Amino acid sequence: MKSSRLVSILLLLQTRGRLTAAQLAEELEVSVRTVYRDVEALSAAGVPLYGDAGHAGGYRLLDGYRTRLTGLTTEEAEALFLAGVPGPAAELGLGAVLAAAQLKVRAALPRELREHADRVSGRFHLDAPGWYADADETPYLTAVADAVWNSRVLDIHYRRWREPTDVERRLEPYGLVLKAGRWYVVAGPGPRTYRVDQILELHVSPTEFTRPEDFDLAAYWTEYQRGFHERLHRAEAVVRIAPGTTLPGPAGQAVATNGRPDARGWTIATVPVESLDQAHDDFLRLGTAIEILAPPELRARITKTVTELARRYG
Repeated sequence: MKSSRLVSILLLLQTRGRLTAAQLAEELEVSVRTVYRDVEALSAAGVPLYGDAGHAGGYRLLDGYRTRLTGLTTEEAEALFLAGVPGPAAELGLGAVLAAAQLKVRAALPRELREHADRVSGRFHLDAPGWYADADETPYLTAVADAVWNSRVLDIHYRRWREPTDVERRLEPYGLVLKAGRWYVVAGPGPRTYRVDQILELHVSPTEFTRPEDFDLAAYWTEYQRGFHERLHRAEAVVRIAPGTTLPGPAGQAVATNGRPDARGWTIATVPVESLDQAHDDFLRLGTAIEILAPPELRARITKTVTELARRYG
């Protein structure tokens, strides 16, 4: 749109100084003739804009002319640019919007704050997904985000981990959460949490819903994570740990809380485990630095695995 293009020209000149018509045309992906017309429109609107001819010429704003954001401290300006994560914004279909917003904010900052913001964006890069994992395919993410924004009911075909695995659900999407590179939609009734990458089919209903006024997405997610870890680690194991050995996560916290030394300087503790299968794999990684005392079925399974390994490599 022309109005958006005029603002972009103004902000580009504020942030970069002198620019030729060709440079503006390339930046805005329009013709040079269009730039000439837009510059005339800005001048007619009272913007103090002038052009110089020649090899070093170009358009520039009258010195001292700019719009400013007032009230921003240096730290706030730095945090503002640090918070802009291009990857997730692009996934939501907002990559271009984020870039335009940052351009506008940067143009409105005083010079000293703009330099601090540039320093932050040049020294910090946020990459949410973890290592050793392929990015989840989320073909319906943009549609879910649009439904969240416009309070539209969603009818989905969803795959969950327990039987029956494939189910039909009608959702009232309250919000989206990005956790460790994976998108989740929090939706009523309930509310409940769904992985966006497990949506197999999606239909946006013309029906609108009313989002509860007292729903706090951040507070819900904090409580959900706490409950998730409590549900995840329902079993327990008793272990002996060699000096200097550290267990990760809740198991390590349990050792620090209830661990007691034995006569040989090892630590005996009761630790939470997700399942016997998971505990078997996790504890085997520690080799001889850990001994399983209970439950008997976990100790027997570890013994069987170690015996088979000894036979194979013996």
